[in-house]
Amino acid sequence: MEKRYFAESELIINPDGSVFHLHVRPEQLADKVILVGDPGRVSLVASHFDTKEFEVESREFHTITGIYHGKRITVTSTGIGCDNIDIVMNEMDALANINFDTRTEKENLRRLDIVRIGTCGGLQPYTPEGTFICSIKSVGFDGLLNFYEGRNAVCDLPLERALLNHLGWTGNMCAPAPYVIDADSELADRIAGTDMVRGITVACGGFFGPQGRRLRVPLADPRQNEKIESFEYKGMKITNFEMESSALAGLSRLMGHRAVTCCMVIANRVTRKSDTGYKSHIDDLIKLVLDRI
Repeated sequence: MEKRYFAESELIINPDGSVFHLHVRPEQLADKVILVGDPGRVSLVASHFDTKEFEVESREFHTITGIYHGKRITVTSTGIGCDNIDIVMNEMDALANINFDTRTEKENLRRLDIVRIGTCGGLQPYTPEGTFICSIKSVGFDGLLNFYEGRNAVCDLPLERALLNHLGWTGNMCAPAPYVIDADSELADRIAGTDMVRGITVACGGFFGPQGRRLRVPLADPRQNEKIESFEYKGMKITNFEMESSALAGLSRLMGHRAVTCCMVIANRVTRKSDTGYKSHIDDLIKLVLDRI
């Protein structure tokens, strides 16, 4: 069968042989990848590396590849939102599995292990500030995975229907079309260990209205967070809000990679408390992930 050719307009390669947004070349990407939102957090993760072999910055994308206790790891910042995850995941998959010289898919595909380290808002009384949460399932309110073929084959359709009915979104043309995706079970078990809360994470398309925050503009459904907090499916509750886990889990599954998201709660929406000094504590989560990835 003839190999598919990826045109210049579909896969943009820079003159130095790096991929368009990330400015990373194929040989500079490790098989173990840590994603963070904040570009400044890349240096914090890499500060634990024994050696660094490569570093580049482009827009919100900051990448360092190095060695940690004998493991070659790439850490990259994504910025905020599932739209940026779409860029990062597609470009990393291209780096791993497309021959940049021939612009065709490689015969032997690489599988990446990807862990996102982030911050989130807790949605249950048992997820106060400082809690580490591993997203066993992610609910995408962003709609991104709906643009890709095979979406239904990798999603938890019964949970999707149950959540739609619970939220009262069935038949509402203005409401999102949520998708539900599982993290890789082996990777999630290894990263979560025995000291992280495991739960369902909602990835939102925004920080304010989509997460039930009201400032000057009223919300379409003032009871949305109340409904989300009360939802239960097979003994699991929605534990937290963040903005990237669903696209990461979904695209990884479609591409043949393994992914999981781990976040530290910096605000609890039930108790209405927040920890603005969280940056001094997230290094503990970083060290856990580095040891377990």
